Amino acid sequence: MKVTGFSFVKNAIIYDYPIVEAIRSILPLCDEVVVAVGQSEDATRELVASIAPEKVRIIDTVWDESLREGGRVLAEETNKALAALAPDTDWAFYIQGDEVIHEKFHPVIRAGMEHCLRNPRVDGLLFKYLHFYGSYDYVGSSSRWYRNEIRVVRPQAGLFSYQDAQGFRKANNQKLDVYPIDAYVYHYGWVKDPRAMQRKQENFNKLWHDDEWVARNVLPAEAFDYAAHINELQRFTDTHPALMRARIDQLNWQFDYDLSLNRKTWKEKGKDFLREYLGWDVGYQNYRIVRV
Repeated sequence: MKVTGFSFVKNAIIYDYPIVEAIRSILPLCDEVVVAVGQSEDATRELVASIAPEKVRIIDTVWDESLREGGRVLAEETNKALAALAPDTDWAFYIQGDEVIHEKFHPVIRAGMEHCLRNPRVDGLLFKYLHFYGSYDYVGSSSRWYRNEIRVVRPQAGLFSYQDAQGFRKANNQKLDVYPIDAYVYHYGWVKDPRAMQRKQENFNKLWHDDEWVARNVLPAEAFDYAAHINELQRFTDTHPALMRARIDQLNWQFDYDLSLNRKTWKEKGKDFLREYLGWDVGYQNYRIVRV
């Protein structure tokens, strides 16, 4: 079973992406990792090249920043990495620059790939998600956060990154048939130094919207105000991936959230009831679940 990882990144240092931790977190499961490194204003390429030269292969890219609708350029960069996978790859493990896999899930992920390897009905593996917010002590708990997404895919003709690179589709824009596994992706996209987060907000929104929208909705500031942009969090009481410990130890800002301020709308309560008591997830699903 050959497993190839793939990812994309640009300006990882400027925007404080844990790209080293992201790539290292899937290396034990991969024979090779292909990373599309966009032309950057910092030393991102050198950083990625230093990770594991014997297993990480870089393809140099230039982002088409004229693609300012729905984060399409992110999908295009993902597709560049996807197209560069070795042709004998059985499974492709996708990881974004702000996602990290806890080492405790490696056996579960490998078992899932082995279980589905010879079953052509399965296009990929579906992971659960934890979205950290503000600091490493809180996770988003409202339905605004996606709960699942595809991160292991079977390479096939017509496979492509969908919309803003959150998930995938196959030929004729069909949803993938996926096998759910009991493994989490730890998403750290909303845990950055508030100054780096503010820079990201001011610049990355340009990948989704025009200048007028950005000027109206993303006000310039020295630092991002985490408390002003959230309405429901939960305390995280488990462990983080070992690869994240050094980064967590270097935390240089304070974020505290009063859980009593959580306010669920009736709509949120209804979704929780359907999911917890009836097993219905009425949120966004860019996939079809299969049981094998």
